[in-house]
Amino acid sequence: MTDGAASNGAAGGGKTLREEAAQDFDTEHWPTEIRYSAADKTLHVAFDNGAAFAYPAELLRVESPSAEVQGHGAGQKQTVAGRRHVGIMEIVPVGNYAVRIKFDDLHDSGIFSWQYLYRLGRDKDALWQAYLESLEARGLSRDP
Repeated sequence: MTDGAASNGAAGGGKTLREEAAQDFDTEHWPTEIRYSAADKTLHVAFDNGAAFAYPAELLRVESPSAEVQGHGAGQKQTVAGRRHVGIMEIVPVGNYAVRIKFDDLHDSGIFSWQYLYRLGRDKDALWQAYLESLEARGLSRDP
């Protein structure tokens, strides 16, 4: 599988991933394969347009679309520290548009729509860099 990345619209003043996903649950790209590798704590998702992304569990956890992480409006996103070793315990389908991921730190309130997962994969590099910068700015660590 290949990793995809593009610039994060939020970094340039655009909408956040959550704001984009909240617009609707219309799905442009449907997953053709969803596979979790417990050994390297990575979720692999392939889409019908040929795009395929590898999501570290830590990234999924710190970018969870839940209100606990993203807040309820612009500027409320939380920086979640100490999740370097987080894994995924369960992936549960939600209708035909999403999955709910249960992490081994017991966080399970985020619903990852196909649209959100696609954007997360597309923007992975920029989101990861913003996460690392946010940790540093707050004197926090990825380590528990």
